[in-house]
Amino acid sequence: MLLAGFGLLSLVHRDAWDVAESFLEWLHISPDTHYAQVFLNLADQVTDAKLWAVAMGALAYSTLRFAESYGLWRERPWAEWLALISGAIYLPFEIFELIRRPDWIRLAILLVNLAVVLYMVFLRMQARERIRASAPVADSAD
Repeated sequence: MLLAGFGLLSLVHRDAWDVAESFLEWLHISPDTHYAQVFLNLADQVTDAKLWAVAMGALAYSTLRFAESYGLWRERPWAEWLALISGAIYLPFEIFELIRRPDWIRLAILLVNLAVVLYMVFLRMQARERIRASAPVADSAD
């Protein structure tokens, strides 16, 4: 994502139509096809402000993922929650895509993401049990 953001910044002050047309030529795609025309029309609507906005979004997303990675490496609870929530957000979309067009790749992506989410749930439950076990037990006055 970080590389995509820098790639977008490299397009600032350049004609996006020319870049898109060169890209299609490099891929040996005829600019007369429907999807090539859609791509070129989108490139024609690109402004420097839009490029900066998307690049800043990519930078923010990358920063969040680097922070999450650091937190998971250091076994921080906030990072486990972040990984759990960010992984769970994708599950409905992956399920929808699997129902819409079932194939082995979509199933594998769903299963891997589900495994990550369930592992994060397991870690959070395990941490809760450790906290509960280490809490002092109040003695009754009977």
